[in-house]
Amino acid sequence: MSALDAAAFRAAMARFPGAVTIVTALQGAERRGITATAVCSVTADPPSLLVCLNRKTGTCAAVRAGGRFNVNLLPGEGGPTALAFAGAGGVTGEAKFASGDWEADTDGLPVLATAALTFSCAVSEVLEAGSHSIFIGQIEAIRSGEGAALIYEQSRFHRLEPL
Repeated sequence: MSALDAAAFRAAMARFPGAVTIVTALQGAERRGITATAVCSVTADPPSLLVCLNRKTGTCAAVRAGGRFNVNLLPGEGGPTALAFAGAGGVTGEAKFASGDWEADTDGLPVLATAALTFSCAVSEVLEAGSHSIFIGQIEAIRSGEGAALIYEQSRFHRLEPL
């Protein structure tokens, strides 16, 4: 076993495949979004999931202030959108939404039109852990799309395909 430090933890987590999502929210009229793989189901009754967001981000502040968020599961060809929302090339704020075809849901929150799946959530609980806030969201709507999901593992994107 290697010593537990931040570098060892990051290297280990790079081997842990994760679904690539864009978590979106509104802060006033301004759209916010960030790439996230720290998303998972919590319970089926009530249907809920959690997202972990760095407290330093505008998306975290928007979710906290607005009490709502969407989780957009990227399709297999969504790598460029994932990179834009991760801030590659210095892209921030509204400029991130130049990547992808974005619509608004019934509450005005951004929804990726080509998402493999979108969950619309209302925050039901917030927990603090280290540098991140963990938002548990009660799922209020699900929008299904087409295609295989994008996953991230070993610092690369992969398309999830059935065997």
